[in-house]
Amino acid sequence: MEIERKFLVKGEFKNLAKKKTLIRQGYLSSVPERTVRIRVKGESGFITVKGKSNASGLSRFEWEKEIPLCEAEELLGICEPGIIEKTRYLVQSGEHTYEVDEFYGVNEGLIIAELELKSEDETFFKPEWLGDEVTGDKRYYNAYLVKHPFKTW
Repeated sequence: MEIERKFLVKGEFKNLAKKKTLIRQGYLSSVPERTVRIRVKGESGFITVKGKSNASGLSRFEWEKEIPLCEAEELLGICEPGIIEKTRYLVQSGEHTYEVDEFYGVNEGLIIAELELKSEDETFFKPEWLGDEVTGDKRYYNAYLVKHPFKTW
């Protein structure tokens, strides 16, 4: 089970990042009940299956497996139209690490911070560069951004 909060980013964070990685991803299935994502993250490949979010938008089923890079590249070729390209920055804040995604291409200008938690009511520190919370807002799901790019909003 994945428990995650999402926020827009309103300030400078890059100088705080301890790591950054280029990500390309596509979807074999992007229906709300289940998404099947193919991701190339740096030099690694992954397949991920996610279920529908619960009522709060905070939790959903997630299963992920690393696959050979060459297989991930091949699977990207048969994904639904639209590939997400972004850089992921890992930014430590208190006891947690935010994954901050800066999007490119048709989603350029969008920067989202995600924070995975152990429980829905877990407390966490909100750094000054964190903007409005968008947890549960489907417009900020990567599977939605493939079909409805940020630049068209």
